[in-house]
Amino acid sequence: MTRIAPTSPAQEQFIGVMMVVLTLIGWTSIPLFLRHFASQIDPWTSNGWRYGFAALVWCPVLILGAARKRLPEGLWRKAAWPAAINAVGQVFFTSAFYHVDSTMAAFGLRSNIICAAIGAAIFFAAERKILASPRFLIGMAMVLAGTGGTLVLDDGFAQGSSPLGILFAVLAGAFYAAYALAVRICMKGIPTLVSFAAISLYTAGVMIALMLALGERMGAAAIDLAPTQFVLLLVSSFVGIAMGHVTYYMSIARLGVTVSAGVIQLQPFTVAVASIPIEGKFLSGPQWALGTVAVAGTLVMLLVQNRMSRRQTPEAGAQAASDHGAPAPDPPEFEPDPVVAAAAAERDGRDAEEASPASR
Repeated sequence: MTRIAPTSPAQEQFIGVMMVVLTLIGWTSIPLFLRHFASQIDPWTSNGWRYGFAALVWCPVLILGAARKRLPEGLWRKAAWPAAINAVGQVFFTSAFYHVDSTMAAFGLRSNIICAAIGAAIFFAAERKILASPRFLIGMAMVLAGTGGTLVLDDGFAQGSSPLGILFAVLAGAFYAAYALAVRICMKGIPTLVSFAAISLYTAGVMIALMLALGERMGAAAIDLAPTQFVLLLVSSFVGIAMGHVTYYMSIARLGVTVSAGVIQLQPFTVAVASIPIEGKFLSGPQWALGTVAVAGTLVMLLVQNRMSRRQTPEAGAQAASDHGAPAPDPPEFEPDPVVAAAAAERDGRDAEEASPASR
């Protein structure tokens, strides 16, 4: 039998960089896809088809796990709450693009990091010390001021045409923060990919039910799309819901949370640039400046959290390399998004199992 040589740290880092870049590209495309389809199908139909297809992509993970009797005990019960919260967030997320352009929606979603920090402080005692840090609070203030200023300076906001879309985007960010916390609390010890497969299946059920109840002709409007447009709808599902989580998780495993999540925070800028030839809308100079303040504030929060968490958990620094010499994921209490939360929940369960007397 031929053995596959282990990859070097440099190779692992290169793979991690490629994965986070692919994630950023994929998640940049989603606002553009949703805005594009906003003029062709209703939000219920969009959600039903996109999540339904994503669930089919994730299904093999669950089918193989069930066939091998390796699905974690209580998986479906544990996944119910995160899925319910995710479903609500998804409704607000998609609806935002029917009232506001893709760039403004992307900036509105930055509210999730503020909500995630506050939620973590409520549920995790260690996070309260981080939230009390002056530098962390400065970062939060930068996010609030930068995001709020960028949104208020939008022409649509001044004309009264976009406040509802911005509200939906902010609410989506808040629910996605709650979703991340629910994943961290409920999915402890469950492998990340299995977590997302179960949650996606539940969410797809809700989205399809809403499509059948509220969608135009029970979702059949999507079938009227041109064949290329219908394929594009399914591609948006694969890129954003199915594949994006996998590539992001792979980057976290190789680069750590702070670097991976930090890169993803650039998404509003990449959406703004990519939308110029598509939507023909340019951010003003003050909006670019305020957007930069918001993203910089997010990075400050991530860096402060990372440093303080490492001080509180010295053993985390000792686990600096994986089997292939790649850096292990950081040990955060504060999760900026559900993928980071799932990775942390998986680690929590693994650590608890190793500490258990039965495992010795």
